[in-house]
Amino acid sequence: MFMSKIQLALITLALILFGSFAKAEEDGVIQLYTQRELLALIANNTHLQRVKQDQCQLVEDIKARAEIVKLPSYQFLYGDMLAYGVCVARDEQYGVYMMEQSAHQGLVEAIEQLGRYYHVGKFLQPDLKRAIRYLTEAASLGNVNAQIRLVEILANEQGNPVDYEKAYHWLHNSIIADDNKRQKATNLLAKLATLMPQSVIERAKRPLLK
Repeated sequence: MFMSKIQLALITLALILFGSFAKAEEDGVIQLYTQRELLALIANNTHLQRVKQDQCQLVEDIKARAEIVKLPSYQFLYGDMLAYGVCVARDEQYGVYMMEQSAHQGLVEAIEQLGRYYHVGKFLQPDLKRAIRYLTEAASLGNVNAQIRLVEILANEQGNPVDYEKAYHWLHNSIIADDNKRQKATNLLAKLATLMPQSVIERAKRPLLK
């Protein structure tokens, strides 16, 4: 059975693309990050370092995936690049906007970062209520940095005492590999416990539901 002209054209195109891809690999052209790879970089806070290491070769691809495809991980990456002026002209306002878009799509690192920025007033005017709202959401999703910061805020008698139990509960049940961070969490929990009745502390220590 003879192939149609369309089939031949498709095979030719595939061979051209395959050849181009192979050549790109041979020439050492940097490949765009996979979703899993980028999420790991963000979780380890090495995403900006990686962009620099790649000599800013992927800026246009990153921008397209952030602005056109609207992938939350790339929105976060591009937002950080803009806010800190990494491989692009610095634009703090648009950078924060991209972080917000990522957070609205549920990327926990973006949610935690906005909470932290509202707390310390980085790129944004300090706003404790917004900080607590973002940090509470990120903490509920298991982000340890958000849990620690939230407990720290509450232990300093800022925020609503109604939130003490759940904040204590989340951090108490977190698995923290870093010794210094774990010790800080222990100290903060002890400080927060002084503001809570014993019955509430015991309830807050219950295991996380599966």
